[in-house]
Amino acid sequence: MSINKVILVGNVGKDPVVRYFDKGVAKATFPLATSETYTNQQGEMITSTEWHNIVLWRSLAEVAEKTVKKGTQLYVVGKIKTRSYVDKDGNNKYITEILADTMLVLEKKQGQNVPETPRGTSPDRNVSPEVNEPGSSYQHRGNAPDIENGQGGPFTDAPGTGQTEDDLPF
Repeated sequence: MSINKVILVGNVGKDPVVRYFDKGVAKATFPLATSETYTNQQGEMITSTEWHNIVLWRSLAEVAEKTVKKGTQLYVVGKIKTRSYVDKDGNNKYITEILADTMLVLEKKQGQNVPETPRGTSPDRNVSPEVNEPGSSYQHRGNAPDIENGQGGPFTDAPGTGQTEDDLPF
C-alpha cells in the first residue's frame, strides 16, 4: 500500500492562470507559499518559505478563476505529481506540482482591513469558494477545519460515525 497525499495551508502568490481545453475542460495553475517561522541560536526570527505549484482541473479550476486572487489564504488537499518535459534547448526539465482535489478559501484574520465574510462564502460572488469532489459516500459537513488545533477536516463519513478524512484508506 502507498499513499500520495498533501495538505497545505498557504497564501496564493499570483492570480490563477486558467486555460480551457477541448469540451470546455478548465485547468487553473498558481503558486502557493507556505511559511515556517523559527528562532535561531542567536535569537533571530527566521522565516522559511516553500513555493508549491498548484494545479486544479474542471469545476475546481472554474471556482478558483472566480474566487482566488493573489494573497488569498487557501487550504488545499491533493497529491504530488512530478512530470518532465524537454525545453527549447533540448534539455530535460522536471516540475513538481500539487494536483488538488479539494480547495477551501480561508477567511482573513481579524485586524486586516478586509470586510468580514462568513466561512464558506465569498464576497460579491455567487459561487461558493469551496469545492470537494470525494467519493459518493463522503460528504462535506460544517465549516473550515480547525487546522491550528489539529481538529476537523473537510470530509466526514456518514452522519454519526465520527470517521474523518484521516481514517480513509486512500
